[in-house]
Amino acid sequence: MIQRSAANKILHLASLFKSVAVTGPRQSGKTTLVRELFKHKPYLSLENPDTRRFAIEDPRGFLAGYPNGAILDEAQRTPELFSYLQGIMDDRQDAGQFILTGSNNFLLQQNITQSLAGRVAYLYLLPFSLSELYRDKSEGVPDENSIMLNGFYPPIHDRHIPPMDWFPNYLRTYIDRDVRQIKNITDLIVFERFIRLLAGRTGQELNMAALAVETGVDTKTVQSWISILESSFIIFLLKPHFKNFNKTLVKRPKVYFYDTGLICSLLGINDVNQLKNHPLKGSIFETFIISELVKKRTNAGEQVNLYYWRDRTGHEIDLIIDNGTSLLPIEIKAGKTVNADYFKNILYWFELSGEKKGYIIYSGDEEQKRSNGIEVINWQRLIEQNL
Repeated sequence: MIQRSAANKILHLASLFKSVAVTGPRQSGKTTLVRELFKHKPYLSLENPDTRRFAIEDPRGFLAGYPNGAILDEAQRTPELFSYLQGIMDDRQDAGQFILTGSNNFLLQQNITQSLAGRVAYLYLLPFSLSELYRDKSEGVPDENSIMLNGFYPPIHDRHIPPMDWFPNYLRTYIDRDVRQIKNITDLIVFERFIRLLAGRTGQELNMAALAVETGVDTKTVQSWISILESSFIIFLLKPHFKNFNKTLVKRPKVYFYDTGLICSLLGINDVNQLKNHPLKGSIFETFIISELVKKRTNAGEQVNLYYWRDRTGHEIDLIIDNGTSLLPIEIKAGKTVNADYFKNILYWFELSGEKKGYIIYSGDEEQKRSNGIEVINWQRLIEQNL
């Protein structure tokens, strides 16, 4: 089993809170991880129709069979249980009684907020990170195109299923199961087309009006579908940084996918050569880097303090890390050769912000520490670099 970076944080939370909810996309390894960490607890999958029927029809009797707690997998499938779980948790003082997992964050969070607020700690488990897959760099790290094409979902790596076979089936399962749970979307074909349109916009500002026109639905429907894709960990929105330095800023978020392998599948990219020559290669590379930095934070149970910055005159910083007392700008470039254009936006932003340190992450091998405060690093440094 590949060691997960989130393991220690989950154990720590289970020592403090009466319950821990591990949520994340379908097939991200939630069940494997919690069963490994809590081997002493009975495991119950509420996807199983018989188990779910027992839990719904007789929740008191169902939970009475587990006096020392249990792992409840896909807990959002049985909202009836949550009020009874509240009573059990309030009667007992021990920490880590029940471990809840779910691939549908909206429904799980809704049930926890209604019944278990203050008793449950959350952790988001996303697909593998670079540091999890390639912790031992001596075994070799594939080139960035192979990594982006394969993505990071566990079945592709531990069961060696080719991504071109795995992702279409994953998408179909996701739409048939998770989407139907959140909202009864009648035209799933249009919804699937909407996901493909979004894949072509990864790394771009979210323009709901344009998406509505292209999809043939109204903007309220687009807004609803964006929320569904967010709550099921297909996409995330990167918000613009709020500090304007007396400049008029763009205020729309940018849309990114959590996994580049899924983007490639949605765009019909099936091999490395296609990806190398694809017009969206730069946006996919940007998505790859930003999603890695998101994973570093979710695995540690930290707030995602990532933003982008763009003013109305076209100056843009791909990523700003807001550390509270300082801001760290990062430019992300898919090219392999450093050139002067890589530096101009960060230098412009330095003048406005007064900050003096920044990074350029790119796919080339030459690393540089410039006297202007900008460090140029290869993307593989993300495996050990604490950004």
